[in-house]
Amino acid sequence: MTDDTAHAATNEGAQPTSSTDAAGAADPISPTLREAQAAVDASILALGGYWPPLANLARLFEECGELARVVNQTAGPKLRKPDETLVAAHEELGDVLYVALVLANSLGVDANAALADALAKAQRRAGVAPTSN
Repeated sequence: MTDDTAHAATNEGAQPTSSTDAAGAADPISPTLREAQAAVDASILALGGYWPPLANLARLFEECGELARVVNQTAGPKLRKPDETLVAAHEELGDVLYVALVLANSLGVDANAALADALAKAQRRAGVAPTSN
């Protein structure tokens, strides 16, 4: 995959299908994590396939750096250069999430299970009763 293809893969969002919001209401715009992981897989395969996991990890760190820059410019002390366009945090966070799912796919990790385990671990540490699904 070329760098242009990888950049396109990182910046193209999956087409959402459906899920539920915190109140349990149907949200026709947001995919479930499993749907998002499948959509990411389809988009990467359509673009020529996956890079090796280490390259995907490097890409994730690159996207995290871009998110850090936006957060530092909007909520921290870093000033934006006069000729620099302000990028929305949600755009960069979306790229981070997309590439995290690319990495999960390239490692054969079920992102839904990984997130459920991480949430359970955080709830144990905080002494919070686990939420049921």
